[in-house]
Amino acid sequence: MRSILVQTGRDAGMSSRLDTAMGIARAHGGHVTLLIDTPVSRYVTADPYGGTFVAREALDAALAADDELAAAFAGRLQNDDVPFDVAQYETEPLAALNDAARLADLVVVARDCGYCGDLALATQVPVLILPEGARLDLPLRSAAIAWNGATEAANALRGAVPLLQGCEAVSVITVTSGNDDDFPPTEALRYLARHGIEAELLEIAMGSSVEETLAAAVHAKGAQLLVMGAYGRSRLGEFLFGGVTRYFLKDARALPLLIAH
Repeated sequence: MRSILVQTGRDAGMSSRLDTAMGIARAHGGHVTLLIDTPVSRYVTADPYGGTFVAREALDAALAADDELAAAFAGRLQNDDVPFDVAQYETEPLAALNDAARLADLVVVARDCGYCGDLALATQVPVLILPEGARLDLPLRSAAIAWNGATEAANALRGAVPLLQGCEAVSVITVTSGNDDDFPPTEALRYLARHGIEAELLEIAMGSSVEETLAAAVHAKGAQLLVMGAYGRSRLGEFLFGGVTRYFLKDARALPLLIAH
């Protein structure tokens, strides 16, 4: 995990995101990119006749403020032991992160940014989602992997391997609902073992719902990180009917998530 992209801003969770990214970079000899975005389109309005108007003073002020932010982070990190750069974009945040992530190994974002799920769908890169104030320190003490045999779960598992190295307790949790799985959880255990990661398997009968059953098991294990596939059903389907991804992105007992689609 050598190239780590961080959503950068002035919010209260920024320090935790930066500390987490720097820690992962140190553990893997990696590089951190801080992405600062000034969406120019937010300062442009159109009239009914096709004309456009730019709120020039407000835009110039926003660009200057973000230049100052970039300089402040550069000054803070220049004497650190982790190589870094600061990337500045002028598009909407989701588009900026998706563009900058094309050659990243991991994207670190805030849970309350409003586009975590959309980013997981848009990018091919695992997305590490941190609740405000949550910091992930390596090596982990405990991690949980939600496994249902789907491609999304497999993608998330592959992306999580560097974060699972040296973890004291890794649990592969599958919620059974009576349907046979053509890609059983033992395959996940076998894959992890090839990477030197020992894991236990927990097969739990579904209670009131998959997500609530999974959440109870994850919190019972005291996991610091939950690894899961994102949107095994359609995004619209989760919006209309609920789903595991949507549940954990809104879970009040929030813990860091690593998701991939």
